[in-house]
Amino acid sequence: MTGRYRICAGPLALLTLALAACGGPADQQAGAPEPAETPRPATDTAARAAPSPSTPAATDEPRSCAVEIGRQAADRRAQLCHTLSPATHPPCNVANSCAMIDDEIARSCALLSRAGSPPADCRPAPRSSEAAVDVVKRYYAALDARDYATAWLQWGQDGPPNQPLEKFRQGFAHTRSTHVTIDSAGEAEGAAGSLYLTVPVRVEATLDSGELQRFRGHYIVRRVNDVDGATADQLRWHIDSAHLQLLPPR
Repeated sequence: MTGRYRICAGPLALLTLALAACGGPADQQAGAPEPAETPRPATDTAARAAPSPSTPAATDEPRSCAVEIGRQAADRRAQLCHTLSPATHPPCNVANSCAMIDDEIARSCALLSRAGSPPADCRPAPRSSEAAVDVVKRYYAALDARDYATAWLQWGQDGPPNQPLEKFRQGFAHTRSTHVTIDSAGEAEGAAGSLYLTVPVRVEATLDSGELQRFRGHYIVRRVNDVDGATADQLRWHIDSAHLQLLPPR
C-alpha cells in the first residue's frame, strides 16, 4: 500500500505515522517537536521514547465486544457477522472486540458486492462514503478497545507503511483511551484509478499519566475503483494518510 503524506505535525498521540512517513526535520510543520530517533506510529508524548521491556503496558488485553456494548447487543452483531461472512472460521465471536467483528462484516460485504448488489444487511453499502467514514470510526474503536491488530488493518492488509504490527502496538503503550468526533466528510473524488474521501476529525487521547491530548485534522480514505482484476481488499476502503495537528491544552 502506498500512502500519501502531505502534512506532518505534532507527536500524534495515537494517530498515525507522521514522523515515520515524513522523515526528517524539513518535513516538520512550524512548532512541531523534534522527531524521535526511532520513528513511531501514532505515539503519545510519553511513548516517543521506546518503553523498556520491564515497563508495564497500559494496553495489554483487548476489550471484548460483550464488555463494550453488552452481551445481547454483541450477540446480535456476531450473528450478523456469521450470516454475512463466507469464511470457515470467521472472527464473529463476542469475545473479540466489536471493531474486529465489524471489520469482518465490512470485509465480507466488500467481497459479496463484487458479484453485484450487496445483501441488504450490508449497511452502509460497501462502496459508499458512509463506509469510508466507518473505517476511521472502526480504527478508533479498535484503538480504544486495545485491539491493535484490527486498528493496524484499517490501513490495508499490510498495515501502515514501514510499521510492522508490533512496532505499531508499542506506539500506544501509554495511551489509556481515545475518542474521535467526525465532521461532515463531503463527497469522494476520483484520481488515478482510485476513489479518495477526506474525513475531518477531532480526537481526544488520554494517556496513562492522566494527560489529555487533543488533535484536529483529517484522514484520507481510499479504495480502488471498480476495475477488472481488483481484489476484495483493494475494493475496500482503507486509510491512506493522516493529517493531524496537536492542539494546545485548554
